[in-house]
Amino acid sequence: MYTLLLCWRYLRTRWIALASVISVTLGVATMIVVNAVMAGFAHEMQSRIHGILSDIVFESHSLSGFQDPQWHMEEIRRAGGDDIEGMTPTVAVPAMLNFQVRGQWVTRQIMFIGIDETTHAQVSDFGRYLQHPDNRRQLSFGLRDGGYDTIDSQTDDQQVATRPALEGAGWPHRRMRVERERAWRQRQAELEGAEQAGAGSRGGGPVRPVDHQVDAVLAETTPAVATAAAPPDELPPTAEAHPPTAPLDPFRAAKPEEEGRTFDPSREQFTGIVPGIGLASFRDSSGIDRFLVLPGDDVKITFPTAGTPPKAVTDTFTIVDFYESKMSEYDSNFVFVPIEQLEKARGMIDPQTGLPSVNSIQIRLRPGADLDAVRDRLRQSFPADMYAVSSWKDKQGPLLSAVDMEMAVLNILLFMIVAVAGFGILAIFFMIVVEKTRDIGILKSLGASSAGVAGIFLGYGLFLGLVGAGAGLALGLGITWNINRIRTVVEWCTGERVFDPSIYYFFRIPTIVDAWTVAWIIAGAVGIAVAASVLPALRAARLHPVEALRHD
Repeated sequence: MYTLLLCWRYLRTRWIALASVISVTLGVATMIVVNAVMAGFAHEMQSRIHGILSDIVFESHSLSGFQDPQWHMEEIRRAGGDDIEGMTPTVAVPAMLNFQVRGQWVTRQIMFIGIDETTHAQVSDFGRYLQHPDNRRQLSFGLRDGGYDTIDSQTDDQQVATRPALEGAGWPHRRMRVERERAWRQRQAELEGAEQAGAGSRGGGPVRPVDHQVDAVLAETTPAVATAAAPPDELPPTAEAHPPTAPLDPFRAAKPEEEGRTFDPSREQFTGIVPGIGLASFRDSSGIDRFLVLPGDDVKITFPTAGTPPKAVTDTFTIVDFYESKMSEYDSNFVFVPIEQLEKARGMIDPQTGLPSVNSIQIRLRPGADLDAVRDRLRQSFPADMYAVSSWKDKQGPLLSAVDMEMAVLNILLFMIVAVAGFGILAIFFMIVVEKTRDIGILKSLGASSAGVAGIFLGYGLFLGLVGAGAGLALGLGITWNINRIRTVVEWCTGERVFDPSIYYFFRIPTIVDAWTVAWIIAGAVGIAVAASVLPALRAARLHPVEALRHD
């Protein structure tokens, strides 16, 4: 009993112990906050990576792919058994995206991916990253009649419209642009006719250029002309894509006459595509997204055929939505298109049998299935020289390993903070042993055992560790649960952004508090405090009562 009483008395009265308690508190709180933030980042990153990649990817080594995906999916289901929950075929090829901005061609390198709009959402979270609410429910490669999000659907701040340009996107934007192009061509023809007539009356002088009239003509054409176009209910089916013939007019002569009808871009669209939002936009200093092209605009894509040797073909497509996963390497690289159209354009459909070819099959497993076990079974069932079978973790192995390594190194470095607190406790306890040598002699002369004297210092170290770890737990959890409020306050005080979503992918600092992680942090802090008191406790226990009483 006297051991506990002395420990409690020293804890309350000796202010030097406060330094040790504060050291343990700060070390524990820092480790809790850092581990929670790193776990949140790792979870969000894995979720977004997994959102575009299915559980298992079954693919060919060649861009030409393999024929009859339906037979392959039946064999995959036979090998995977009940662990297979869903599958969808895809075609992915490297390509070049081209579009015009103020008369200048912009070229971007992309990965052109053909997907099945009815089954792709069953194996990935593709739909949740689209900008139109109806497409998030069910993807359609048909152009929507407005209704695109002007507020980022993935942010908690639903008050600020960071994408005002999307308000009129879709058919309204397409019809308005067509009317502006037609007005420009009509005015250009009138000016050229007037110039030619004037030149003829003067004896045939050179025709002066009229390109300087373009801006004035476009300025005269207001968005109100979009309302004069046909309503979306009267729109004909999607047209086949053909490249335009006039470089200044991407809609002109895009489709030849078919059965007495001319392709009308104000009422028809080309094959729809969904590019990553990073390919078509950038964010200015005020946090507003500026778009180079919008849903309703036409673009050209050049991609290789499936023949040997492959040839480059170019086709025209209509943007129908944007994909935004917040992963810049995806948002600035991927473009999605209906798989049937890509197969047809690349020549991946056998003209004799009508069987299509694909170069990958995305596989979703049931919840709780052993990912590695299913992957290994598929590898045994298909020859490795023809097919590659990998999990989504295998695809992103280096990135995930780098995150794990970073967390391990940070934990080692931060644990040294608690170790420094342990050395402080060691020094303080040695000072107490020297200062209280006579008191230790009195306790031993009154009958206290060596174990009892050692227990005083061990108990004191345990008390310091428990109090410091408890205070660190409360402080760490408080900071973790309110870290985004703290971030807002810091940004308001400094006037600078502490957490830029354009860099870190997320609009909020993600945090995950893992109970086991917190438990080992607390146990480690208490263990260090107790271990630091062992040597002073042994020294106090070995003091001879007579020598201790003679100590001056």
